[in-house]
Amino acid sequence: MTFRSPGGTQLNADVSWAEFDPIAYVDHNYRDLQAEDAEILRTVRDHFGGHFRGEGGGRVSGIDVGAGANLYPALAMLPWCSDITLLERSPANVRYLESQVKSYDEHWDQFWRILRKHAAYAAFDRDTDPRARFRQIVQPQPGNLFDLVHHEGQWSMGTMFFVAESMTTSHDEFRRGVECFLRALAPGAPFAAAFMEHSKGYHAGEHFFPACDVGESDVRQSVLPFVEGIPTVRRLQASAAVREGYSGMIIAFGHRKSDSDIPTD
Repeated sequence: MTFRSPGGTQLNADVSWAEFDPIAYVDHNYRDLQAEDAEILRTVRDHFGGHFRGEGGGRVSGIDVGAGANLYPALAMLPWCSDITLLERSPANVRYLESQVKSYDEHWDQFWRILRKHAAYAAFDRDTDPRARFRQIVQPQPGNLFDLVHHEGQWSMGTMFFVAESMTTSHDEFRRGVECFLRALAPGAPFAAAFMEHSKGYHAGEHFFPACDVGESDVRQSVLPFVEGIPTVRRLQASAAVREGYSGMIIAFGHRKSDSDIPTD
């Protein structure tokens, strides 16, 4: 595959997000469960399941930032949330998400089966129909990642998969995207984020979309100021097999720092 770029720095605002083809993207990436996504799901379910172990009810508000045409981050938050926002900039992706809320397609069940191998998800599944719960609490919302600067501390858990590095060629925008995501979470909130390592850009249908070339150290430095303790950042063991033009996937997870511990500019 040839990777095309218009040359120079390509910012998020320069991208024709209306041209994103969610059906082609799902067909290529999520119609069948791939090894990298299975590894991510196992990691995220264990992180969230461990965080909420032994906790009672309460209002947990979740957000998946840059949801795209991917439902499994929301599924990973489903057992604990009273509401989940799917924030997405592309109008085509918003329409896809809206079409899935009432009753998501059967191929997403294979992702849920990975999650329910954890006791917390299995217990939820015994008592609740995940499709019915998804329909009740999940809300797609058009919006720009950078607008989260106006919603600091609003959500009590969050995910951001393949977003900050997959919307721009700018390292400054990449870092700002990670910051906006983490600042939107409440202190102590569990989070998980995934990144394409050394991506050269990608296609969704016929249209090419930019990417920022980041590695494990870039991801670690971007999350470090906003995470309690030493963040867990690691490269997946599964090989890069989803498409050409990247060298692997990186996952970062932990808990958002208290406001008083986050450095100010």
